[in-house]
Amino acid sequence: MARMRELTIAGKRIADDSDCYVIAEIGHNHQGSLERAKELVHAAAEAGVDAVKFQKRDNRRLFTRELFEQPYDNENSFGATYGEHREALELPADAWFELREECRELGVTMFATAFDETSANFLAGLDLAAFKIASGDLTNTPLLRHVAAFGKPMVLSTGGATLGDVDRALDAVLPLNEQVCLLQCTAAYPAEVEELNLRVIETLRRRYPELVIGLSDHHNGIAMSVVAYMLGARVIEKHFTLNHAWKGTDHAFSLMPDGMRKLVRDLRRVPVALGDGDKQPLETEIRPLQKMGKKLVAARELEAGHVLEEGDLLAKSPGDGGLPPYELEGLLGRRLVRALREDDAIVGSDLEPAAEPVAASSGPGRA
Repeated sequence: MARMRELTIAGKRIADDSDCYVIAEIGHNHQGSLERAKELVHAAAEAGVDAVKFQKRDNRRLFTRELFEQPYDNENSFGATYGEHREALELPADAWFELREECRELGVTMFATAFDETSANFLAGLDLAAFKIASGDLTNTPLLRHVAAFGKPMVLSTGGATLGDVDRALDAVLPLNEQVCLLQCTAAYPAEVEELNLRVIETLRRRYPELVIGLSDHHNGIAMSVVAYMLGARVIEKHFTLNHAWKGTDHAFSLMPDGMRKLVRDLRRVPVALGDGDKQPLETEIRPLQKMGKKLVAARELEAGHVLEEGDLLAKSPGDGGLPPYELEGLLGRRLVRALREDDAIVGSDLEPAAEPVAASSGPGRA
């Protein structure tokens, strides 16, 4: 029997019939500052997200010496070399524990992307609720197996991947850990709308019917995430900042608090707005439709005994009582039992009973 498409992170159930799980990707938008990281966490929690996500790197372990020592001189640089830049963006170890406690007090789940085994071990020591694997590590099966062995839910981004890459990653992870969510992702920062390929969400849902599917959305704005929910995504990850003008490449396409609040609001509204599919009039529609609707009324004064003909009746608003316009053809040829003034609504009791249809005679030769 196939597993149900369901995942639980820190007690929050994620499934086809659940609300969308929204992750505010803070990454390194804190710029290495614990206080700024706390500000971001508070703002994200106030916006109503389910989780905040950071990034953890052991830069000396992660980068070649050549890349680490490569000059990095640009407007977004926090150091003279790329290694110094990356080190400046890392939070000290004790800051992570302080952030974890801050998130627990706020009731928002905290987890992080592990870019290497050393970082994964550190995050495991924090006992965070889940692990994120970035698109660049989807083919890094040693890291995937290492993280899977911790037994925590894993969220895998699939930017730049083929289905073969996704299959290989899952072959590495699922024997060790079935708690997996796949995110459709375009690994461009920002991603243009024509690059999003949101229908991949449907492709992933068909190919992996036992897994929760979501979207890591690098597009400016919130509308595409709502479309993704309609296509079956139940996890949405969006980059988050407090100022688009801060130094760093991610801030420009990250959501500000008001944008994140609106995203959460709209994603929560979608299941309610979809309704049950049963087309029935609502109580709230009665008064507007009475005002806009129409009833049949006398086009002019009509005497009692008058036989109704074309032009005697008109459809006029409001539609508060009287016969509806779709009854018009059936009224022609009927006789009035009372006089009508102009604009008087006509009702069934104003008419003589309709003549009974004459039964056809069987006659000679008819059975």
